[in-house]
Amino acid sequence: MSKYFIFIPNLLSIIRIALVYPILNNIFIGNFIYSLGFFIVASLTDALDGFLARKMNWQTYLGTLLDPVADKLLLSGTIFILWLNEYIPLYIFIIFIGRDVLILLGAAIHMTLIESETPLPNILGKMTTTLQIIYILVILLFQILEINTSLIILDIFILAVTVLSLLVYAKSWLTSLNKYHNE
Repeated sequence: MSKYFIFIPNLLSIIRIALVYPILNNIFIGNFIYSLGFFIVASLTDALDGFLARKMNWQTYLGTLLDPVADKLLLSGTIFILWLNEYIPLYIFIIFIGRDVLILLGAAIHMTLIESETPLPNILGKMTTTLQIIYILVILLFQILEINTSLIILDIFILAVTVLSLLVYAKSWLTSLNKYHNE
């Protein structure tokens, strides 16, 4: 019976991709309540598709591609529009986007040189994504509640976790490359 539902995680990733435009557009025009609502729904689809894929064994090759693309579009797009509208500082934008670009390059190298399978995310990578989602939620809530206070402590924390996550990925790639060259 469950084999008939294997498409559900992929559908949830597609829904997440479809929600990117309404999220970005509503942030751009200042409708933060709508953007927050759409962002929460998109975040929940991320959690649900991962849960269903792993726990129900509804994993597909398409899903291994769609899920990270949906995540990158959602988070990178939202961070971009928040920076563009000056709700977050430039250094947050650069670190978030830089990490995503480097992870994509690392995955491409891994898939080209080592194995064709999509590399699995590590626990720190998943934690970083969750913390980035929380960071965006806080920014949106502050805009809704019109709270104008410095978030420098939160900025430093999210930057540290993001950079640490990138370093863990880089160490993993280097280890894999060394094993590949030694074989």
